[in-house]
Amino acid sequence: MSNSSSISHFLLLALADTRQLQLLHFCLFLGISLAALLGNGLIISAVACGHHLHTPMFFFLLNLALSDLGSIYTTVPKAMHNSLWNTSTISYTGCAAQLSLLIFFLGSEYSLLTIMCYDRYMSICKPLHYGTLLGSRACAHMAAAAWASAFLSAVLHAANTFSLPLCHGNVLGQFFCEIPQILKLSCSKFYLRELGLLVVTGTLSLCCSVFIIFSYVQIFRAVLRIPSEQGRHKAFSTCLPHLAVVSLFVSTGVFAYLKPPSKSSPSLDLSLSVLYSVVPPALNPLIYSLRNQELKAAVRRLMTGWFQKH
Repeated sequence: MSNSSSISHFLLLALADTRQLQLLHFCLFLGISLAALLGNGLIISAVACGHHLHTPMFFFLLNLALSDLGSIYTTVPKAMHNSLWNTSTISYTGCAAQLSLLIFFLGSEYSLLTIMCYDRYMSICKPLHYGTLLGSRACAHMAAAAWASAFLSAVLHAANTFSLPLCHGNVLGQFFCEIPQILKLSCSKFYLRELGLLVVTGTLSLCCSVFIIFSYVQIFRAVLRIPSEQGRHKAFSTCLPHLAVVSLFVSTGVFAYLKPPSKSSPSLDLSLSVLYSVVPPALNPLIYSLRNQELKAAVRRLMTGWFQKH
């Protein structure tokens, strides 16, 4: 029996048993991380450099790209390192830092996705009030609130989780440090405190989901009243990608954190973790850029200017 004070490191889940599969996972994660870096980096550069993109929608998209980069580079590099060097260890301090950063970036991402839904709702359902309610100061305040609430959530969850005594070893059934996996190692009834905090966080996330669903019901009703087919297509092209991203992110994330222990298995946990922590950051740039002509044009101009200079 050991407690948390004697644990210097954790053992993460090995993604593969053979050396060939380990190298395959390394190459796969390398490709995904480079794609996320390129896509999100282009969005950040295009929005920052394109003055005509300094609108609320693209401002929140820039913040989402920053959050995406943070979340994927919190977990993937360590997994790549472990696959390449055939190891599975992570230090106690590194685990705490990874868990804190992951909650911070995932929390900010969900808050930003909710704000982006509000932006779409105002632009389509209440266009006359859009400029008044979503001015530059209001957008800055909403973005700051998203990052601040995510920071507070990360501090509370990390402090609660790593204050628990751990007496069931140091083996985590995940390729990164995750709250449910660490709670399995606890031998104290105080883990119920963290479970309660997870329920509160899940309830707040559910409220955001209800708001998103209600907003999209109103959005689709308004879009269907648009007389021109081109206008309806343009409105759907900005809303449907956002709804798809939110659905994937929320459904997999909530199930991963709130599913009963009896339904837990290494393969299921691994699949869910990849779906909520790796796939959205890599796909968001592709989804948003392919469906937005202004952003595609800005990225094209940015890349053309870069090639001309070099």
